[in-house]
Amino acid sequence: MISSEPNAVHYREIQHVTQVWIWAVVLVPTALAWWAFVQQVLLSRPFGNNPAPDVAVVVIWAVLGLEFPLLILAVNLRTEVRGDAVRLRFFPLWSRTISVSDIQECKPRTYSPIGEYWGWGIRWTPGHGWAYTIKGSRGVQLTLAGGKRLLIGSNHPEELAEAINARRTSGPN
Repeated sequence: MISSEPNAVHYREIQHVTQVWIWAVVLVPTALAWWAFVQQVLLSRPFGNNPAPDVAVVVIWAVLGLEFPLLILAVNLRTEVRGDAVRLRFFPLWSRTISVSDIQECKPRTYSPIGEYWGWGIRWTPGHGWAYTIKGSRGVQLTLAGGKRLLIGSNHPEELAEAINARRTSGPN
């Protein structure tokens, strides 16, 4: 979508955590917290050989049983290409804006999350630069002014690169 408005969105992608292994890691302590809460607080049966006070069980349940899974549900990577910039928002932690005038090169590519960036998330590794990824192994490699590199994970890297390159060649509007 092309618009004459300087702040119009030309591309938007929102990625969420969907990996089964991450949800397994999240749901095991969540289930344990719920089990302890139900057993000890609701049914008045001490949980374990050396049970914690009920207030501690309630706090653990609130953090691991409610807040932790809700946080993982809320985590997302929002990528937007606007007339003048590429905006990244890794909710709830971080945001970054890259001016299209600072982008020297932009191309889609396949990368190795573990081999190049030691995993997913907001990462910096020597020789590879910054990466903003949430899942998968596809993204857009940016080369910025001064030769700095930045990788943006994407489910649609060709479309993202096309939108960025269109903004680079047409100017901010």
